[in-house]
Amino acid sequence: MSMIAAFYGGKSILITGATGFLGKVLMEKLFRTSPDLKVIYILVRPKAGQTLQQRVFQILNSKLFEKVKEVCPNVHEKIRAISADLNQSDFAISKEDMQELLSYTNIIFHCAATVRFDDHLRHAVQLNVTATQQLLLMASQMPKLEAFIHISTAFSNCNLKHIDEVIYPCPVEPKKIIDSMEWLDDAIIDEITPKLIGDRPNTYTYTKALGEMVVQQESGNINIAIIRPSIVGATWQEPFPGWVDNLNGPSGLIIAAGKGFLRCVRATPMAVADLIPADTVVNLTLAVGWYTAVHRPKSVLIYHCTSGNFNPCNWGKMALQVLAAFEKIPFERAFRRPNADFTTNSITIQYWNAVSHRAPAIIYDFYLRLTGRKPRMTKLMNRLLRTVSMLEYFINRSWEWSTDNTEMLMSELSPEDQRVFNFDVRQLNWLEYIENYVLGVKKYLLKEDMAGIPKAKQHLKRLRNIHYLFNTALFLIAWRLLIARSQVARNVWFFIVSFCYKLLSYFRASSTLKV
Repeated sequence: MSMIAAFYGGKSILITGATGFLGKVLMEKLFRTSPDLKVIYILVRPKAGQTLQQRVFQILNSKLFEKVKEVCPNVHEKIRAISADLNQSDFAISKEDMQELLSYTNIIFHCAATVRFDDHLRHAVQLNVTATQQLLLMASQMPKLEAFIHISTAFSNCNLKHIDEVIYPCPVEPKKIIDSMEWLDDAIIDEITPKLIGDRPNTYTYTKALGEMVVQQESGNINIAIIRPSIVGATWQEPFPGWVDNLNGPSGLIIAAGKGFLRCVRATPMAVADLIPADTVVNLTLAVGWYTAVHRPKSVLIYHCTSGNFNPCNWGKMALQVLAAFEKIPFERAFRRPNADFTTNSITIQYWNAVSHRAPAIIYDFYLRLTGRKPRMTKLMNRLLRTVSMLEYFINRSWEWSTDNTEMLMSELSPEDQRVFNFDVRQLNWLEYIENYVLGVKKYLLKEDMAGIPKAKQHLKRLRNIHYLFNTALFLIAWRLLIARSQVARNVWFFIVSFCYKLLSYFRASSTLKV
């Protein structure tokens, strides 16, 4: 029997960020492997026109929880949704709900965060730093708390090449940053943000680093661990391959490429694409929760959840695998050719400027205006290019993360736990995973019908032929104009024609002699 699964039986668990991608996968795994757990508290922000119960029903009604309903038919009774807003003091939780949380919570999984790279520093600090500080204050008042697991990011220290399992200090103390956000106006914050984040690329990575410092400084007597996942992608194995429900990470790029909105990305082909499946992160998280509560380490242990150390895949290879997946699983029609060339050859990713992306969008918007419809493609393309621009920092660099604690934990698990809570990415087949990822994006994000794949393949061939014909015609026109204006171009052209004619004559003469 799994020791980890047994550990969570009868436990009252608090999950922040439970309505997010990783939080849902975490909840699903908990219910499926430990159906006798007591309750999962989830903090849910009030939403106009939708009750907390309706939001819970919406989560449980997704395909993700189909297997859970088989092993835990009363799953809806074991989710206790609590109205909360992480932007407010004490999360705006009522006194009654707060008392219940403080009295009964055994385990906290802190997954909530803003993952927007371009988020305003004030908002990023509130969600990634101040909210963590407030949650730690709550945790210190929980007499039954056994472990507090904080989900950070492997890129919190992306300004370094080699990253150890330690908490690196930031130049300015988190408390000073929190205090300053309360009275500085937006204009001043905008001005000082580049100086504060320094050589980090965005407010997300900076505030996640501050959040780790808060965890270290205010942990007190709480049993705490930090998990640093890299780029979280679709599920690898559980509850089924390829499940994804958001546009974060590679998902948005896969859609943009599959629909033809994105023709190329600026990347370093040999840089490691440190993608990690969501279920791998969840398995490590639950194993860390068990180990932290049972073994009670004397210090805050940090666990890197990355793939580059164990099973590296570079961006060039990743792009080729995505394109191979598109050949098998083409997306439905978009406004231009789907999977356009990402590579000039097997190792070099194309460098195109923004004009090559925007021009077709502008033309399509002009067509929409002529037909009396609202133009939308230029706005969509600008948003996409902005997203790609923010990702360029991460797809042009490689990092090295030490994994001593992760490997130590793996060795502490029984064979059964290693099977049920598998986080060994050495077993991951990238080609198979990417194909399932693309299929999952098509099925679960785009809601496209799998029965339409043969028709989509035919459409893809037609578009490819049109693309080749257009490029050939464009080349011939450009070359004809060049010949008309340049004597050098005419000489080159006559030389090529003459050479081809002589070569053809030679082969004809050779074949005649043989006969």
